[in-house]
Amino acid sequence: MTAIKHALQRDIFTPNDERLLSIVNVCKAGKKKKNCFLCATVTTERPVQVKVVKVKKSDKGDFYKRQIAWALRDLAVVDAKDAIKENPEFDLHFEKIYKWVASSTAEKNAFISCIWKLNQRYLRKKIDFVNVSSQLLEELPKVTEESVPSGENQSVTGGDEEVVDEYQELNAREEQDIEIMMEGCEYAISNAEAFAEKLSRELQVLDGANIQSIMASEKQVNILMKLLDEALKEVDQIELKLSSYEEMLQSVKEQMDQISESNHLIHLSNTNNVKLLSEIEFLVNHMDLAKGHIKALQEGDLASSRGIEACTNAADALLQCMNVALRPGHDLLLAVKQQQQRFSDLRELFARRLASHLNNVFVQQGHDQSSTLAQHSVELTLPNHHPFHRDLLRYAKLMEWLKSTDYGKYEGLTKNYMDYLSRLYEREIKDFFEVAKIKMTGTTKESKKFATLPRKESAVKQETESLHGSSGKLTGSTSSLNKLSVQSSGNRRSQSSSLLDMGNMSASDLDVADRTKFDKIFEQVLSELEPLCLAEQDFISKFFKLQQHQSMPGTMAEAEDLDGGTLSRQHNCGTPLPVSSEKDMIRQMMIKIFRCIEPELNNLIALGDKIDSFNSLYMLVKMSHHVWTAQNVDPASFLSTTLGNVLVTVKRNFDKCISNQIRQMEEVKISKKSKVGILPFVAEFEEFAGLAESIFKNAERRGDLDKAYTKLIRGVFVNVEKVANESQKTPRDVVMMENFHHIFATLSRLKISCLEAEKKEAKQKYTDHLQSYVIYSLGQPLEKLNHFFEGVEARVAQGIREEEVSYQLAFNKQELRKVIKEYPGKEVKKGLDNLYKKVDKHLCEEENLLQVVWHSMQDEFIRQYKHFEGLIARCYPGSGVTMEFTIQDILDYCSSIAQSH
Repeated sequence: MTAIKHALQRDIFTPNDERLLSIVNVCKAGKKKKNCFLCATVTTERPVQVKVVKVKKSDKGDFYKRQIAWALRDLAVVDAKDAIKENPEFDLHFEKIYKWVASSTAEKNAFISCIWKLNQRYLRKKIDFVNVSSQLLEELPKVTEESVPSGENQSVTGGDEEVVDEYQELNAREEQDIEIMMEGCEYAISNAEAFAEKLSRELQVLDGANIQSIMASEKQVNILMKLLDEALKEVDQIELKLSSYEEMLQSVKEQMDQISESNHLIHLSNTNNVKLLSEIEFLVNHMDLAKGHIKALQEGDLASSRGIEACTNAADALLQCMNVALRPGHDLLLAVKQQQQRFSDLRELFARRLASHLNNVFVQQGHDQSSTLAQHSVELTLPNHHPFHRDLLRYAKLMEWLKSTDYGKYEGLTKNYMDYLSRLYEREIKDFFEVAKIKMTGTTKESKKFATLPRKESAVKQETESLHGSSGKLTGSTSSLNKLSVQSSGNRRSQSSSLLDMGNMSASDLDVADRTKFDKIFEQVLSELEPLCLAEQDFISKFFKLQQHQSMPGTMAEAEDLDGGTLSRQHNCGTPLPVSSEKDMIRQMMIKIFRCIEPELNNLIALGDKIDSFNSLYMLVKMSHHVWTAQNVDPASFLSTTLGNVLVTVKRNFDKCISNQIRQMEEVKISKKSKVGILPFVAEFEEFAGLAESIFKNAERRGDLDKAYTKLIRGVFVNVEKVANESQKTPRDVVMMENFHHIFATLSRLKISCLEAEKKEAKQKYTDHLQSYVIYSLGQPLEKLNHFFEGVEARVAQGIREEEVSYQLAFNKQELRKVIKEYPGKEVKKGLDNLYKKVDKHLCEEENLLQVVWHSMQDEFIRQYKHFEGLIARCYPGSGVTMEFTIQDILDYCSSIAQSH
């Protein structure tokens, strides 16, 4: 163990300036025995640090390494497990409990004793030594000498003496005094008794000197006592004077207290007076209405600009006085109550005067505006309400005052304004639409007697009268074309007219100028209505102080039955309108004021649709543009909503127009005695597409037209094929060829992007049926020759070699020569001439396809000729059999026949 201790000191602790005092060989309790050493160490430099270090032997060699170190001040408990019996186990309580088993009880006791000594010397901290014998701690050196081996004992004991011995060194002054004293007595070291005797004598001399000094100071003490007595007498005199002074000051203090209390009362009185003055000034400044304002409220002129301005200022002043924030307790003052009552009476009086005056202004406006209706009765313009709005806007601030002070009267004025203006606008708008209808139909107001009018104009006038009857609802239906019947190709277009029900004018009688006129009238109607509605809405917002910028969703259902509905009922109850926002209130007012616009627009649309169903195209484009413009301004406004509703009606009429055209296609009946030519609905589609393209150029609702195109072209394709199948006079291929050629030409000219696929399909159908018709027709001029070579091809198809066909009895060379002789050049030309005449009878003049078909027939005939020549060369080689006419002869025949006709 000594060798291990020296090795640990040398290798581990000396490099760290530490000295090893005690060591114990231990292993952890309850685990595999991995031995290690617990070492008690102190540092060699001050301040001294005491540690318990765990040292373990390295796994890779015979050297030791420092594993963990604890400061002794962190040790709380040392538990020896048993104070009576010998037990090698012990516990050290640091931040947690470490359980150890020593190699021997003696080592354990020596280590614990070292810990106890170190604690006593360096820490002065109470470490609990549990289960350690008190005898062991008291007689620890003896126990150590008996139980520890000699070499180890000497080492540990020497260390313990250093720990236990306490030596107090002399300080520098003590050392200096001793040296001086010893220098004065050189023999002190050699003769200590003489030195001590000398010191004793000197001490006695010092004691005598002290006694004499005390006796000499007695006289001075007596003098000091006399001085003290005199001082006491002076103090007594001073105390008497202070007592008299205190009595005098006490009376002064009482007088000063009285003065202070009086000053406090004066200050309090002044403070209260200042506060009272402040309250009075507040009430006077904020609740005092000038006499001029009172006079303006009571008698002010509401008709002149100066009077309106004076009333406005007086009303604002009154509102400020009434809305002043009173301080606590003001409402209990009688004068304040009286002033508030006076303000209320003034407010009620002025509110009645203002409401009465504005009601009179509304009524006068209706009478004044009615006088101007006559000059607009013959013009398609609406009266201008700007002067009226300008005059009323002078009262805008007063309306705002009325809205905040007396909402009941404000609501009553709102209702009266709507009542008066709705009747006025109804007269103006109905007269305006009457002029528009007259301009559309070409009639006049004076032509009331329908007996004197031509039949068609009378019927239109009757329809016009029925459209704006008392009910305001549409009467009649949109125009529908009667069934078209196909006559001869020469008079087909003139006889394929579509008649209108109820005596309306025929659509064929209206040319482009008439439709343009209708378009201009309809555009003018919308252009007049739009600024009228916007101006009125802007005026309502400014005059009634309603905000337009709020964007709250609403529906038209909120304003249904306004005469006895929401607004009227709320006014009767005297409570504010339960609308979600002022935006809704503006919309409701506009709906009631202009309640006749939507029915009148629907009537006008119905009339235009009856005059010409194609007018729905114009109306759809114009209405879509105005709806788009209105929605960009305000999507929830009255104008946007109303035009949107009317646009739905226009779109329905447009869809009905498309459906009627498709139905007319399906109902077309062709004549059995005349050739078909271009079908009426194909020409109708061309007319519709041309008109639609000119109308919908750069329009917002191009998608609706594209959908209509798709429906129409599908209907045209289906019904062309249907009519071709039913045709008896004209071959099916001719009907298909001519009509699809016309459709292809129309689509190519108009360049409708959404019908590109249909254009290609029409071209393909035209090409296929042209080829089919040519092949079918060419089988007739050389009928026997065709039959002969069809038989030859049939034999070859059955497997007979081409050069062996001539050995067949029915197809030998003699039979071939016989058939060829039947078709000399003269007969061929005659057959071609008959074919040309037949084709001419089949084809119509409008499409001008005769030369195209004839040229195709020429090419096909030449192709057949070359085919026949090839069969003769392959099946009858060396026979010398040839046709009796050549390709050049065919070209000459075709050219001469075309020129002759």
